[in-house]
Amino acid sequence: MKNSATELQDEVEVDDFKPLTAQEASAWRQRFPQVSVWRIVWVQAVVGAVVALIAWLVTGRASVGWSAAYGALAVVIPAALFARGMARQRPGDAGSAMVRIFGWELVKLVLCIAMLAAAPKLVPNLSWLALLAGLIVVMKTYWIALLVRSGVRKTEA
Repeated sequence: MKNSATELQDEVEVDDFKPLTAQEASAWRQRFPQVSVWRIVWVQAVVGAVVALIAWLVTGRASVGWSAAYGALAVVIPAALFARGMARQRPGDAGSAMVRIFGWELVKLVLCIAMLAAAPKLVPNLSWLALLAGLIVVMKTYWIALLVRSGVRKTEA
């Protein structure tokens, strides 16, 4: 017996679900082509190099540039490891796929934290501000890469 409004709403939403036809699915794939994760990692690496170069040029201190570069690497290296781990996975059921994603995400976070903890010993004259700038800019790059990805066709309403 369904008494609550939430249960009734859930039933209505299930009744409204309509799978895509083959044509609709094909049109959707053409409109939203798959983005290579390696392309995003590559863009992050390039942005990290640009941030490090700008930090060095603006301050005139190489240590600031190296700090920004290390901050960028603290994002790029774990992201590349995550991408490699996910690319090597074989298709399976949804439950095991989610466990793999969470497992690789945990590896990525632990590696990033370890790299940040090791920064004072690895980067001479470390500038934490530059390191954080490199880290944050590169971390946000993948959102920009997804938003401006080539090949997405806009529809006119």
